[in-house]
Amino acid sequence: MTDTRWRPSSVLLVISGILLVGVGIYFLVLRPPLLPEDIRYMRLTPAELQSIGPRLTSWLTHVFRVMGGYVAATGVLALALAWTSFRDHRSVAAAGAGIAGGLSIGLMAAVNFMIHSDFKWLLLAMALVWAASIATFVRESAVAPEARSGL
Repeated sequence: MTDTRWRPSSVLLVISGILLVGVGIYFLVLRPPLLPEDIRYMRLTPAELQSIGPRLTSWLTHVFRVMGGYVAATGVLALALAWTSFRDHRSVAAAGAGIAGGLSIGLMAAVNFMIHSDFKWLLLAMALVWAASIATFVRESAVAPEARSGL
């Protein structure tokens, strides 16, 4: 019989999924096309911003809707994974979650540090919750190897 208790690793992945769904909703419906940090990063003069602002705003609205959908989808998939094979302690689920976390919230946090975003620390905290779920999974597996069900 498979042990499907809610271990801390699964709870942490659920929290990560919920956070990502929240970020996705932010990008879908709340995020303005241009934040003050965006204008600072692009070093636009007021005249340049006035010239390209309307076109850039229109384009970025679409970009952020797509991005929001992808971020929310990643969160939903994290929730589904945490609820199923990750919770069953399947090693392939941990490998997939680790890779997905690195490519999604991990990369997002890293890029936000590169561009000196105002949100870099929040995104790093989210990435660390995801990483903690993987580290906790590994620790749980080492403590109780019989709980691992493999691939």
